[in-house]
Amino acid sequence: MALFIVRRLIQSAFVLLAVSLVVFLAVYAVGDPIELLVSPQASPADRAAMIARLGLDLPLWEQYWHFLVRALHGDLGASFVYGTSTIQLIAQRMPATFELVVIAITLTCVVGVPLGLVAGLYRNRLLGKGILSSSVLGFSLPNFWLGMMLILTFAVWLGWLPASGRADPVNVLGIPLTLTTLQGWRHLILPAINLSLANIALVLRMTASGVAEAQSQEYVKFARAKGIRPGRIVMRHILRNILIPVITVIGLEFGQLIAYSTITETVFAWPGMGKLLIDSVYHLDRPVVVAYVMLATLIFVLVNLVVDILYAALDPRVQLVENAA
Repeated sequence: MALFIVRRLIQSAFVLLAVSLVVFLAVYAVGDPIELLVSPQASPADRAAMIARLGLDLPLWEQYWHFLVRALHGDLGASFVYGTSTIQLIAQRMPATFELVVIAITLTCVVGVPLGLVAGLYRNRLLGKGILSSSVLGFSLPNFWLGMMLILTFAVWLGWLPASGRADPVNVLGIPLTLTTLQGWRHLILPAINLSLANIALVLRMTASGVAEAQSQEYVKFARAKGIRPGRIVMRHILRNILIPVITVIGLEFGQLIAYSTITETVFAWPGMGKLLIDSVYHLDRPVVVAYVMLATLIFVLVNLVVDILYAALDPRVQLVENAA
């Protein structure tokens, strides 16, 4: 297992290097941030000084080399717009995004797995067919449209929940969170539901498919023949054996939600990393965009590593195959 982790970390380093090169070239080849940062009335000397200060007068390969050297020392550059470290800027928005994503993933597990279990066990009945048919909406309806409908229904028509923004955070062990207050939960519910609906549908259908397949396996038939209680068969023999693909999806979606929660954060004006990315793209704040993609890739790689380790904990055969390879 230790050798497996070391090998994955080396692979991850090459992935980060490749992503940094592609993203840097793509972002720095588009647009001219000087047009947004310098006043049209500025003199040519002021304009040249700004270009030199930002390092935009250097060749593209040299700019990338300087970025790479700084990145190896934990410095991903400074924001063109805010003038502060990109890592510090993203770190300030990270608690809001993590808070939103954790609640969304929790809703995915709490709602998606039980509904999928019911749909799989009663797949030939009206209940199971109804659950599976309803899950199609989670894939079909656009995320931004769902967000606006949630705002229209629960914020405008019913007036139960706020339409946008985040409540004032409370420091918990030095981390600004809103989960400890009722107002924080009121602001969090709608964006968390909007972010989780597609994942609930995905996990629901995967769980139902796994349950339907597991019910026809010999070990389940043998357990029934032994007279084991149905509830124990479901929990010990069916659910445990279908958890690996479900955990894979949940792990991958967790990384994706952290990296790509931009639509939900924009619709609900949630001050997280996704909203920062959209604002940075709009203002051509190149260092923030590159740093965001790098950190998002790192998070995604680490989540995948954790999922692979959970594989070995849930199914020893995964570890044996890896050791044999």
